[in-house]
Amino acid sequence: MAKNAVKFVCQHCGYASVKWLGRCPECGSWDSFVEEVSAPVDKHRPSYLATKEHTVPKTISQVARVHLQRMTTGIHEFDRVLGGGIVPGSLILLGGAPGIGKSTITLDVSMKAAARGIPVLYVSGEESEAQTAMRAERLGKASDCLKIMTATELGTILVQARQAKPQLLVIDSIQTMYNSELETAAGSVGQVRECTAKLLNFAKDTNIAVIIIGHVTKEGNIAGPRLLEHMVDVVLQFEGDRSYTYRVLRALKNRFGATSESGIFSMEAEGLKEVSNPSGLFLETKENPVPGSVITAVMEGNRPILTEIQALASHTPFGMPRRTAVGVDYNRVNMLIAVLEKHMGMNFGDQDAYVSAVGGMRITEPAADLAILGALVSSYRNRPVPSGVFCVGEVGLTGELRRVGLVERRIREAVQLGFHKFIVPRGSFPGGTPDIKGIIEAGTVGAAVTALFDAE
Repeated sequence: MAKNAVKFVCQHCGYASVKWLGRCPECGSWDSFVEEVSAPVDKHRPSYLATKEHTVPKTISQVARVHLQRMTTGIHEFDRVLGGGIVPGSLILLGGAPGIGKSTITLDVSMKAAARGIPVLYVSGEESEAQTAMRAERLGKASDCLKIMTATELGTILVQARQAKPQLLVIDSIQTMYNSELETAAGSVGQVRECTAKLLNFAKDTNIAVIIIGHVTKEGNIAGPRLLEHMVDVVLQFEGDRSYTYRVLRALKNRFGATSESGIFSMEAEGLKEVSNPSGLFLETKENPVPGSVITAVMEGNRPILTEIQALASHTPFGMPRRTAVGVDYNRVNMLIAVLEKHMGMNFGDQDAYVSAVGGMRITEPAADLAILGALVSSYRNRPVPSGVFCVGEVGLTGELRRVGLVERRIREAVQLGFHKFIVPRGSFPGGTPDIKGIIEAGTVGAAVTALFDAE
């Protein structure tokens, strides 16, 4: 009988060594090696692809005749991120920070799918069946098509899944599952990799869609080896700040659709709710315009979302002025202040500057540069921007405005919310200016600031 091989595996990157190491030579992490025992491979074990149907070569036209009907869960935002619904036989990985709502949204998806007559098996390794049932009661009425169970041994789960024959299997979470063939603890790199491989084989063999929940590291990456993301068909990332109500669902990888879509949800007392008008989450309604507030639009995938940028310039009694940025890039704020000092003649040397994106929005694209700059000027001059004014554009170090993508789509979103004046960089419409009144194209920061405060 072959003896089991002992190796030490880094829990961060999966690097294997024959002896314990204090520091991983691959990723540089310290004290991350854990001893693992590799069971001998059964060379006579049949592959899940070793059937006549799978091994016969086909032409592209023959394969195209097989049409896969997607399963729609009834949650429009979730289905849209996946490209129209869940593909049968697909393996979906959902990651997110602790407490962000991963279990809530997957249970809600399971309940909505079961309400549409789709058999669902929800397996939790972190909660008892009673706890899962209590959470389901908070989300709504559950259909008998939804079955729940608590288990962590993957072999038992797959046996029950083959007997129940659901169309959707949910695993919460992959870090709590273990394969009894391996002599390692649940959550180790080897267990996560092997359990995911078995679930992948199960999904392709039975044509049952599988959703697995994955934990994330403190850096925001999905815990486990990077191979995990390569093995699955779809990788979803659930993001948001727990201090705010909104959540964003993004597709980082999708073999069956685009990765440019995003879904917006709001965390309410009864669970996650879809947000049909996400711009309303990030816009504050004011009776009268106030200094330091400018509206812009950022892209969440292919969806423009209007958000409010606020700035406060205040005289400082100290020699070193303070700079604070919340929801926007700190270095870009400093750069924009330097542009104002150089090209607009403003002196921020004795001014504290605070810039914030309202509602907990996190903005990474440079299209918000003009709004940040306009908010700083508005607060510095103590002069409000007139209501109904919208701006978007990237600011260069030489004081010019640079074009950004999907300007027309951003403007049309603003038109629907009642905006009537739009300041954009010059040359934003190579195919011709759209038939929308109130568009002003500016080439420099000075021209944009002048148009921003012009009440006409």
